Amino acid sequence: MTIESVAADPSSPFINDSVRSRQPSHQQLAMSDLRDGFKKWTVWFMLAYQDVKLRYRRSVLGPFWITLSMAITVYSMGYLYGHLFHSNLQVYFPFLVAGMLAWSLISSQFSDLTEAFTQSESLVKQIKLPYSLYIHRVAMRNVIIFFHNIIVMLPILAIYHEVAKVNFYTLMLIPGLLVIYINSISYGLILGMLGARYRDIVQIVRSLIQVAFFLTPIMWNPVLLPEEDRFIVLLNPFYSFVELIRAPLLGAQPEWTTFGMVALITSMGLFLCMKMFSKYRARIVYWL
Repeated sequence: MTIESVAADPSSPFINDSVRSRQPSHQQLAMSDLRDGFKKWTVWFMLAYQDVKLRYRRSVLGPFWITLSMAITVYSMGYLYGHLFHSNLQVYFPFLVAGMLAWSLISSQFSDLTEAFTQSESLVKQIKLPYSLYIHRVAMRNVIIFFHNIIVMLPILAIYHEVAKVNFYTLMLIPGLLVIYINSISYGLILGMLGARYRDIVQIVRSLIQVAFFLTPIMWNPVLLPEEDRFIVLLNPFYSFVELIRAPLLGAQPEWTTFGMVALITSMGLFLCMKMFSKYRARIVYWL
């Protein structure tokens, strides 16, 4: 046990009452960690950029293999499922491509953030850095990948310009990404701590993500459901966050129900994050 780890935990039995009274509370330490993690944005941005760059080192296209892989996936799926569902490709193709781009970002955040601390185990144990920095690293890495993938929308905008448009509502993509990033940090800290404490959480989250993919209107349109059953879709939080990205990509405004669900989930995430991070922050290094 290091001196730093003892000092980081005010409840440690190695600290007497007089010293403990001068120690900051768990909540103050958690807030300080969040502030310091945000201030070190150059560190986690560089680490995130390097993660993407190193994944495709010595390849001809480099990180643009991400774009090519996404393009092959969504274009083939659009053609196949458009015919299977007997849908109008003029409407279905943009709907699917924009939805897949949004889902790729959201699902990768969930699955990758669960391993944020375990994959950075050597750094956590050797260098004294804010724990939130490792969450920022993973979250920003997936945002960088999203901006690589967004190039896939350019042919859609050119071919299906009557459905997918660039207009004022397209600018709502920026605040939508910001909201998703905030949720990535709050829920990322929760999932990262759970993933460090219980290693089975990683497999559980990945399995749930696969199930959520089929339950969320990404490949299928909610209008296919009977009107009396469409409220079930509105109760799916993944659908609201997907629409937060998909609607602006198609040049449309997300529905007000989407904003309401996103605000509720975001508030819950921030509350739970502060509760759990304040209580268990000092134990993360011992779980690794």
